[in-house]
Amino acid sequence: MSNHDIWVFGDLRNDRFFEYSLNVLGKAKELSGQTGGKTAMVLVPGKNQECLLWEEAADRCSRCGADYVYVLQHKDLDAPRADAMALMICRAVSDKQPGLVFFPMTQLGRELAARTSRMQDAGLIADCVDMAMEDGLMVATCPSWGGRIMARITFAEGTTLGFATVAPHGFSPSDQPGDPGTAEELDYSQLALPKGLKLLSYEPEEAGVKRLEEAETVVVGGAGMGSADGFGLVRELAAALGGQVGATRPPVLSHWVEEERLIGQTGKTVRPRLLVSAATSGAVQYTAGIAESGLIVAINRDAKAPIFEIANIGVEADAKAFLPVFTAKAKKAVMRKLADDLACTVVDVSDSSFGATIKKLREGHDWTREALAQATGQTPEFIASVESDELSPSVSFLLRLARALGIDPGTFLRDEEKSAIRDQRAKAYAKRTQSYSYEVLTPDAENEHLRAFMITIESRKDHKPVEYKHEGEEFVFVLDGDLELTLDSRPHVLKPGESKRFNSEIPHKLKSLSDMETRCLVVLYTP
Repeated sequence: MSNHDIWVFGDLRNDRFFEYSLNVLGKAKELSGQTGGKTAMVLVPGKNQECLLWEEAADRCSRCGADYVYVLQHKDLDAPRADAMALMICRAVSDKQPGLVFFPMTQLGRELAARTSRMQDAGLIADCVDMAMEDGLMVATCPSWGGRIMARITFAEGTTLGFATVAPHGFSPSDQPGDPGTAEELDYSQLALPKGLKLLSYEPEEAGVKRLEEAETVVVGGAGMGSADGFGLVRELAAALGGQVGATRPPVLSHWVEEERLIGQTGKTVRPRLLVSAATSGAVQYTAGIAESGLIVAINRDAKAPIFEIANIGVEADAKAFLPVFTAKAKKAVMRKLADDLACTVVDVSDSSFGATIKKLREGHDWTREALAQATGQTPEFIASVESDELSPSVSFLLRLARALGIDPGTFLRDEEKSAIRDQRAKAYAKRTQSYSYEVLTPDAENEHLRAFMITIESRKDHKPVEYKHEGEEFVFVLDGDLELTLDSRPHVLKPGESKRFNSEIPHKLKSLSDMETRCLVVLYTP
């Protein structure tokens, strides 16, 4: 390289992406110390409220090794746009003539690297996990053949400018401040930004969401999952455990999962209390990222797979056949714990409390509070109160949650709990059969989940219910006459042939609106 300066693109979209840039800057600082050049961070500010302020970012860059910070300004650049940002970076490269330009290996970084290297007619080394200077040349280590081998790649002889995308997770910011550490604004407002693209909308990343690196439980899927559908089994187990999904290189290359889920030398390092590794061979590139995990459970049909050498528990089985069974057992165990927590009178505000577990389950299934509220017949405010342990819900909420998760409540309830529910069901059934207005259509069904009745209501009279509300679901079908069904003070008028299904815990009343008797078929489902 005729110019030994090394640049790094500083991603200002949020703190997480900016940390990636600082990690890459740390490696650039190490290399520039060998070349005798300077390091520089390149910032392209936007006007989005979510973007970091460039003044504060520039100060952090200087403290983490940037000798210079170049701030590329354009009055018409509102949001991060790869086409416009690439144009500005290329102009800065032409003006300042660095020898190397690094981009953190994100979706934006990859696109910027591809665009700028093509516009500069320069070489690009992709997916670098390490770099070293050898005889004046930068030699990069990059995964190849699905991560099975690590290739050493360099630029062609005589190269004066080179670009690279760098995996940021294997490096850390430098503790050596920049010299002189100054920031310089470069105004490129005279550049005509590319036309044809229009920002329609954007949504900032939700604050407080736990990252893969911070998760206490991680489920990792490998090439042995076979397909995108097979990899879905990994997601299901992670959701059941309230954990995060991880992956080795092959699933990422096959687009079964996003790049952000990659674990290993080419991806992220995780330190969960529990790590489940499904259908992963155990190549060193992967195991380097999980070595500090607490308990490692490995599932592989090859008894000689290297992953078993570091696993605490090894399961010799086809992961595609084993994971559904594992997931079902995990769901039952989680629901059993929730049942125990619900019975406990002492409020636990730890990460394993009832509310925290509900939140983990919801986030693991990618449900919003609104979605969970709808699935359990509650309100989003109710779900928020449960998750914050401000409210202890009824057992019926737990049963509806189990159904939403596709779990038979009978599989996790203890015998005494099942017996109590059966007794309650039998007593309610007996009360109905003794009422003159109920005609039993399912005799001897006091211990059954599903029961049917014929209800007769006198003309223009209110029905005298046995119970105004109870656990389960109810289905009403009008045979004769007009019926007014009031659900939680809200009336619904049903004509003959019309029906309504509702949560039986909602207070409900029936009334005949006809000059004749109103007859209804009522089907009850109780857990």
